[in-house]
Amino acid sequence: MSLRYSQTPGKHERHLIRKQDNPLFPETERTLKESMLEEAQRLDHEELVSFITEFRALVHEAVKLPSNAESDKILSIKERLDQSYEQAARMVDDQQETKQAIEKLVAVIMQAVKKGAGSDKVALQELAQEAEARTTHYALLEYPLVADLLDPNSVISEIDLLPTLLSATPDELQAACSLFDEAQLTALLVNGEKLLKQTPDAPEAAHQRLQEISRHRDN
Repeated sequence: MSLRYSQTPGKHERHLIRKQDNPLFPETERTLKESMLEEAQRLDHEELVSFITEFRALVHEAVKLPSNAESDKILSIKERLDQSYEQAARMVDDQQETKQAIEKLVAVIMQAVKKGAGSDKVALQELAQEAEARTTHYALLEYPLVADLLDPNSVISEIDLLPTLLSATPDELQAACSLFDEAQLTALLVNGEKLLKQTPDAPEAAHQRLQEISRHRDN
């Protein structure tokens, strides 16, 4: 019986798929059974239901925000919206509409913050820098791997990190490498070389990914 994968998998299903028949992971974790897939899909949908409930409450809170609300309250909602964007990026199913709604809400809030800054050049410059950083961050979150790595409850354990990175596409890896500093990338390189030496049947693509990590560190 063939396995029924989700059209747009959530984080639990994604990680099972990463491991499936992948020699970089322990042999005991490479077989994907139907029961395992169904459990992963159940967890992903439970997480989605919880997210939708919390997000609707946050949207309600945001749209009901009075025009004279204190700045701390406004910024708190903005931060929670940014967190919601990260959550949406790792959810099962297509969450493009949700992410677009968050972007619009954040834009409205930032416009109010900008208005409050008046002609303060320093404050306006900081807001412009924040907007640029947010745009970059949102772009990185288009890669599910990045969203999974940033998840406070990530399915990617420390042990699974290297096999996951070495199994990524070149674009995914490039985005993921931006999350690590030079020392962390060096550690990944050292451990990556060990992993590949211990895995004689590692695909050529994994060796290429390790070289890409090296190039990213040296740039």
